[in-house]
Amino acid sequence: MTGVKICGIRDTRTMELCAGLKVDWVGFVFCEASPRFVTAEEALSLHDSVPASSEGGPFRVGLFVKPDDRLIEQTVKKVPLDVLQIYDTPARAIEIQSRFERPVWRACGIASQADLPTDPRLSGYVIEAPRQEQDSRPGGLGRTFDWSLTQNWTSPSFWMLAGGLNPLNVQHAIQESQAPAVDVSSGVEASPGHKSSELIEKFVRNARKGLDLMRKLS
Repeated sequence: MTGVKICGIRDTRTMELCAGLKVDWVGFVFCEASPRFVTAEEALSLHDSVPASSEGGPFRVGLFVKPDDRLIEQTVKKVPLDVLQIYDTPARAIEIQSRFERPVWRACGIASQADLPTDPRLSGYVIEAPRQEQDSRPGGLGRTFDWSLTQNWTSPSFWMLAGGLNPLNVQHAIQESQAPAVDVSSGVEASPGHKSSELIEKFVRNARKGLDLMRKLS
């Protein structure tokens, strides 16, 4: 079954929905420039609203953009994050993983096969559309890229596909990219920062159907 991550959660209703749907990961965004930003205190309240990952709930992922150690330290002291998703250089991501002794997924913008990561030292990668000059913040920002670039790629560690995914294209994205997991944020929102229960339900259902279809076609 394809793994599913719902990122940018800001309310308990969405947390409860994700837990009920058996979503694999939920993401909290600790970047103030994002409309999905939450404080550590808000993230803790969300965390407490559903069972922890050790109790069968979704794994908690904290998204950080070029963070200093102090920000990460203050956050993980308050919120029991299972994974750190980092927007920074490869060297910095490895440093964070070593210091905080948590799995780190580094976000990578991909324009060609040469951009695909090869370093096995990180626990995982989030593969998405590359950054453009006009972008005011990192992330896929609702844009897709050529998903076929990952078809023959031997990933050095776990990875997931992100950027521009939504309930309508996720099946095709899984088939084209052969991704083991998918990550969505704006594609399941009614407006920036406000998740739609209906879109989340459709996305999860279609993502799980996507892998079944890919198996039938292979």
